Amino acid sequence: MDKKLIVIAIGGNSLIEDSKHVTVSAQYKAASKTAHHIARLLKEGHKVVIVHGNGPQVGYILLRAEYARKILHNVPLDSCVADTQGAIGYQLQKALGNELRLIGLDMDVTTVVTQVLVDDSDPSFSNPTKPIGSFMEKDEAEYHRDNDGWNVVEDAGRGWRRVVASPLPKEIIELGTIRKLIDSGVIVIAAGGGGIPVVRESDGLLYGREAVVDKDLAAALLAKDIGADVFVISTAVEKVCLNYNKPDEKKLDTISVKEAEEYMKEGHFAPGSMLPKIKAMTDYVKSTGGIGMITDPEHIYDALYSDAGTKIVM
Repeated sequence: MDKKLIVIAIGGNSLIEDSKHVTVSAQYKAASKTAHHIARLLKEGHKVVIVHGNGPQVGYILLRAEYARKILHNVPLDSCVADTQGAIGYQLQKALGNELRLIGLDMDVTTVVTQVLVDDSDPSFSNPTKPIGSFMEKDEAEYHRDNDGWNVVEDAGRGWRRVVASPLPKEIIELGTIRKLIDSGVIVIAAGGGGIPVVRESDGLLYGREAVVDKDLAAALLAKDIGADVFVISTAVEKVCLNYNKPDEKKLDTISVKEAEEYMKEGHFAPGSMLPKIKAMTDYVKSTGGIGMITDPEHIYDALYSDAGTKIVM
């Protein structure tokens, strides 16, 4: 395969292999496994940009703040995203840098703390539905609603959760910097957690917002903006499936954008898991004519060089 510019979006959950072992060292171990497969692509001469999720890690920050609320201030959600961009970026920088040294490659890896422009008129701000953080008892949820202005909802008898806006990403603020780094041969980690949501107000200045941007949609936007040849979403399964976990489950190898759109209309993909990934992929492929791939971390390399993963094409 010719040398390609590849954007790889890895999930925040991919850094947590066991829900009972979520320490920083355990997350680094998981990051190292993903880095090993990405390093194989770099050895082939491809350029790589990495976008990562941060859902569990933001939840941990919010939980710490909850326990410490009597002695410390709350952490705004945009700052939580910034914190995780730095922390997870550090893990991936270190893991990938170490993998590259092991295979004899001398390459720089850097993390860009990335802001993503959103629109205050996005419908999600008036109807927030994205759950974040841990479950709460009703009285705790009401406390945050009354004192902190949180939107809270009861979740199917399992407890109460905070819900926030998840607006569409409109612009990668640090796009120019990311492009310069790529052109200089640097492996870039950017738009972590979907990017820090900001708005540009009438004074021309940027202001953070209490929201989260979908990581896959932000990664698709970045892939389009930098002219990526391939966009990969790394998730928990090797291939996308129809009728997932049912007796008539069918794994998908290569599908067209038209087929993907039909499958979405038929309701094959869950809104909280595979659906946003398929939406992001079809948007990227339609806009660029590039190749979209969805697979798990250990099949990232094989998805490019064999029949692993699910490919979405025009």
